[in-house]
Amino acid sequence: MTTRCTWPGEDPLYVAYHDEEWGVSEHDDRALFEKLILDGFQAGLSWITILKKRDNFRAAFDGFEPERIARYNKRKVESLMKDAGIVRNRAKIEGTVKGARAYLDLRERGQSFNDFIWQFTDGHTLKNAYRTGNDVPAESSESLAMSKALKAEGFTFCGPTICYAFMQAVGIVNDHLVDCFRYDEV
Repeated sequence: MTTRCTWPGEDPLYVAYHDEEWGVSEHDDRALFEKLILDGFQAGLSWITILKKRDNFRAAFDGFEPERIARYNKRKVESLMKDAGIVRNRAKIEGTVKGARAYLDLRERGQSFNDFIWQFTDGHTLKNAYRTGNDVPAESSESLAMSKALKAEGFTFCGPTICYAFMQAVGIVNDHLVDCFRYDEV
């Protein structure tokens, strides 16, 4: 029997996400941008809600290509507000456009999003050793620093709790429980 973190429960989609994606080091700029935006959309909701709509988000937001999103106008925002396949929250949609512009500003200054995001752990995964889900924090000094830096660049929906969830998801921190089969793999 496979031992894994308890949070995915029995939902096959959630289990697959846990087993194949969560905690795996991600270094692709566009993929990091997508995950940060989706974590922002999660605010106030459960991750499974976003995960079930992820393909719809990808279609609605042009594959999370920042160059395309940065050009969205009011008409496109209104169109997204009518898209039942995504979370229809105006502030989060407009925040995605702002985030795309901030992403492009970073790149224009010669900094990759990967380098920007991974700077808070000096480019290394922080491997924690938690035994229960109750031991896992909701934020850290690194997620607080990331949140402040992202906000200073113009990103929204990137508080320290969102940043910590993002850091877990993209492998900046390894928060698989020590008895989870993925703990040593990631």
